[in-house]
Parts: sequence; structure tokens; C-alpha cells
Amino acid sequence: MNTNRRKFLSSLAVAGMATAFPFENRASHLGTNNDKSLEEKYALLDKILKQPIFKRQYFKDPIIIEKLELLRFENSFLCRVRSSDGAEGYSVGHGWQLSSLYPIFTNRLQSFFIGKDARDIDLLLDKVYTYRLNFRLSGLALGAPLSAIEFAILDMMGQISGKPIGELIGEIHHPNVEVYQATEYREKSVEESLELIKRDVGQYNARAVKIKVGGLMFMTDDIHAVGPPGRTEKIVPLIRETFGDDMVLYADSNGFYSVDEAIRVGRLLESYNYQFFEEPVHFDWYEETKEVNSALTIPVAGGEQEYSLHGFRWLIANDALEIVQPDTNYFGGMIRSMKVAHMAHALGKKCTPHMSGGDLGFLYMMHFVSALPNALEHHEFKGFKTHVQFECKTSPLQSVNGLVQVPTGPGLGIELDSDFVDKHQLVS
Repeated sequence: MNTNRRKFLSSLAVAGMATAFPFENRASHLGTNNDKSLEEKYALLDKILKQPIFKRQYFKDPIIIEKLELLRFENSFLCRVRSSDGAEGYSVGHGWQLSSLYPIFTNRLQSFFIGKDARDIDLLLDKVYTYRLNFRLSGLALGAPLSAIEFAILDMMGQISGKPIGELIGEIHHPNVEVYQATEYREKSVEESLELIKRDVGQYNARAVKIKVGGLMFMTDDIHAVGPPGRTEKIVPLIRETFGDDMVLYADSNGFYSVDEAIRVGRLLESYNYQFFEEPVHFDWYEETKEVNSALTIPVAGGEQEYSLHGFRWLIANDALEIVQPDTNYFGGMIRSMKVAHMAHALGKKCTPHMSGGDLGFLYMMHFVSALPNALEHHEFKGFKTHVQFECKTSPLQSVNGLVQVPTGPGLGIELDSDFVDKHQLVS
């Protein structure tokens, strides 16, 4: 972090905004980590990557995976795992992605896990990348089906041990998760966007919100589409004016900008006290991301598209990111994502997962955040709407002033409706 960023943090504290700003605890890390050489940082992060995440000590005897099944009803996917002793676990896969990627589950992943000891899940998640040269599919193509498998195994292990997933992958630091309302509407006018953002924030009484800046790059076949001209310059100050100084604001460009434009927009965000700038340039422009982060005082966040542990290692060690955002669905599950969080924590950086929405994304987000030692103050949330029919006995799963209670039941902490499960047929 450069000297200007230190002054920026200090000035916020003096201004009495430390409670709203999510980096008040980073000051104790700055001197120590800036003094480390790059070689020392890599050595530290490599040590962390070798450490297991899953708490194997809770399970004395082997738990052999006898069946691993993918079930489908239209574009709804369930993963069911069963041990040789009859224990079961379920997950709800990312339907939007698995509707295209389910053959990778059945053809490239399923057979690898059969007959393995589920207690070795750290090692299994590592070795499956070399099985059948699966690393050639690295990214969302492998991550989405793999995460469905991991979630189901963790649910089964939670059912066996009586512990929620958070306790299987760490200590419970956050029994309640404060969310930020993630909004879209990049393609709409500023006036229409504002009304929709106000509606979304009001629905869940969120105390933090993320807006989109930059132009439209996806969900359109118009190769020239960039969104309404001048939208970013107008909406950035308007959102601050509308919600006031107490609202925590974030901004996401989804990699839209060049370096120079990202720096220009980043300085606009700084002037209105936005508190992170997500994906200012394309996600795999590592050097360019670092250049933007070095030029700005607003923390740069990223990682939703990142597919490599060593990619995150570079971004963290080289101070390209201040906030890491692995997506547990896209990155292959919570254990790999927690390794990223631990690397960031070792160098005084924060973690908040990207939430890809749909299905049970909000539930996976909450279990992951519950065990984060370096969680950001607020975490991505897109509402509780889901096609999944289930019961949760240990949390109302409601947002109260932006705060949601994490389920404490075993595994995922929910019970899927049996009629809902029965609609799904085995994918072979």
C-alpha cells in the first residue's frame, strides 16, 4: 500500500468514519507486511497453501464415499453423496452454469471421488485437478460442478459430526452476516436505475450497497453496447447524495476499463467515499490491476473470475488487490476459497466472497463468511429468492437491518423438501 492510501485511511478515522470504513483494523498489518520482501511473502503464502482447511480431527474412522450422484429437474441440479455407512449429504448446484457444464460432473469428476475417504477432502480437491488432466478445464467449467460435489460432501460430514459447515472449515467468527445489496441495472438510465436500487435496498433494509459503473459488456448480442453515455459520472455522486454519508457504498466495473480510465473513475469514487472498486480492469490483467491499485487510495477488490490458487498468490503478494473475492461456486468450493482468504489474512488484506446468485448462493455465502478470520464488514447479497424448497430450523433467513443469522444446524443447516427432491432424476 502506498503512502497516500495510509493518509487516506487516517483521514477517514479522524473524520469519525472508522465505523463505516471496513479497513480500520488493517493499520496494525501495514508496517510488518510492507517490510517483507516479495520472496518472504511468497514463502509465507506457500506455507499457508500447504496447510489443510478441513477439520479432519472430528472424524476418527474412515468415511468412504460409496455413491456420488447428480440429479436434475429441468435446470435445477442436486448433488447427493452417500457414505458406505449410509450417511448422506446434499447440495444444490448452480443451475445456470450446470445446465451447460453437467457433463463435466459425470464424465470428469464423479468417478474420481467414488471409494475415497471423505476425510481427505483437502487432498481430493487438489488431486482432482490432475485427474484426467482436469486442469485443462480450469475455471468455471471445472469449478461449478466441483463446488456442488464439495458442498454435498461438507453437508454429509456436518450431518455425521453434528456441526455446521463453518465449524468444519474454521472457527465461527461471524454467527451473523451483514450484507450489502448488490445491484445491476447498468443498461438502464440513471433515473430508472436509482429507483430500482432504492427499491432493492429498502426491501432488505441494507446498510451497504454496490452499484455498477462502466458500460454493458454481457447479456447482450450488441457488440457495440456500452450503456447510456455519462451514466457513471452522474450516478456515482447521485447514489451518495440519495443514501447519505452513513451508507457504505461499493462500485463494480466488471473489468470494463483501461488502466487510465480505471484510475480516472477510481478517483471519482474516492471523492464520494466509495469503499472499494471491484474489477477496475479485466480480471487477468494482473500487472494492470496492480497499477490501478497503486495509483488509488480506494481499495481495489477482485477475484470472482480468478480460477487459480497461484493466481491469487500473485495478486496478494504483489499488492494488486486489497480485497479478495473468490466465488465459492466458481472457484470449486469453500475449502479452496478459504485458502485464498488465509493468504490474504497473512498479509493484512480482507476477504468477501463474490456471490453468483441463484439457487442457494446466499446460504453458501453465509456459511463461508461465518468462518472468515478477515471478513469485510459487508458481504454480497442478491436476495433470498430461490426455486429450492427447504426448511431451516435454526435461522429465519431474514435480513434485519442488513443482518442475517447463519444457520447452526448440521452441515448446510437445512432440510430439502422430499417432494422437491423426488422431482429430480438421476443424470447418468
